[in-house]
Amino acid sequence: MSDEVEAVLAVHAEFYAAFERADFDAMGRVWADDAGVVCVHPGAEPIRGRSAVMRSWLALMADPPYIQFFLTDVQAAVTGDVASVTCRENVLSAGADTPVGAFAGGTAAATNVFRATADGWRLWVHHASPVLSGQA
Repeated sequence: MSDEVEAVLAVHAEFYAAFERADFDAMGRVWADDAGVVCVHPGAEPIRGRSAVMRSWLALMADPPYIQFFLTDVQAAVTGDVASVTCRENVLSAGADTPVGAFAGGTAAATNVFRATADGWRLWVHHASPVLSGQA
């Protein structure tokens, strides 16, 4: 594995760790600081521009449920100053009203695109789509 791929995968891991901890400051450090960023949360329309994307994360983190990601099928590629990581997000979650010992789960297919910046690799595009159970 190349040093570039390892660096991209480290930022990829930081993204999911920030989400799990509902750490808005850490999430802000992961994203590129430009108007070209795009985020597509599962089942939602694309959100464009850093300000709007960060507002969406702030809203998600305002009353965070328990959430944990188990990433599988992680594949990374780097070409010049752009990198992509695809993965399967296996999600375990529980809200405040979830009975003790009960959890909800789901799976999403995610594509994360990173750009090399003066500050290192930064997330530029995140797109997660639900994977329906029972698909052949």
